[in-house]
Amino acid sequence: MDENYQTYLNRVMRMTLPDTYRSQVQHIQESPKFQHHPDHGWQTTEFPGYSVVTPCGAADHENAALYDRLTTFQAQLVQQLGENLLLPVPPKSFHMTLADLIWDSAYRHASENPDFETQLRDRMAISFKQSQPLSQNKPLRFQALGLMVMPRAIALCLAPTDEESYERALKLRRAIYQNPEVIAIGIEQQYYFTPHITLGYFGDVSAAANPDRRGQTLDELNQQWVDGQPQAFCVYRAELHKFDNMAHYYRESDWATFKF
Repeated sequence: MDENYQTYLNRVMRMTLPDTYRSQVQHIQESPKFQHHPDHGWQTTEFPGYSVVTPCGAADHENAALYDRLTTFQAQLVQQLGENLLLPVPPKSFHMTLADLIWDSAYRHASENPDFETQLRDRMAISFKQSQPLSQNKPLRFQALGLMVMPRAIALCLAPTDEESYERALKLRRAIYQNPEVIAIGIEQQYYFTPHITLGYFGDVSAAANPDRRGQTLDELNQQWVDGQPQAFCVYRAELHKFDNMAHYYRESDWATFKF
């Protein structure tokens, strides 16, 4: 379930075009990852699972400049789109996912096995160990392409700046998804590799400006990423993280880590 580099670039470049925004905003939906409570406003819902991600938020010192910029940009998005429409994730949870593993109902079902989480952590360590030839003391290099509108979320789309970075990322993913011991505990690849940093999820889609206006707003905000010097994002390491919801990613110090 992999694309060659050029096919991948063509796909993600289309996702950041104004015409795509205008089409996508016509069909956005409320995300089930948030729920509105009369007394407390919008709150995250339980959505547990595991992913292989870059270090989250302030823990990613090498990309601090981008995350500082994203924090300001995220606030602009919320202000322009409306706080009931775009529900921001906390900047401390900003990350790029390298491999989705298991989540929500699949995770709950797998967790009925009391050994599941130990097995998952051990097998991810094995996959990382098998990936050691990819460890070259040289980070994967990405750059910000611009906004990406998904049915239930908005993200900053990232793309590898060279084919080598793309191929090294794919090889790490294959070491995970094609590991028979990982497959045996119910983990499988479900998505193409589309690197991004999620900024927020959609809430009340009826309480905002009309879709055409939303598309125009996003296009105007996106010029910050299109104009000027490209913003770099470097992936120095991949880490196994657990999440309880879309605002709380965490890990223990002895969980698997892979250094590029």
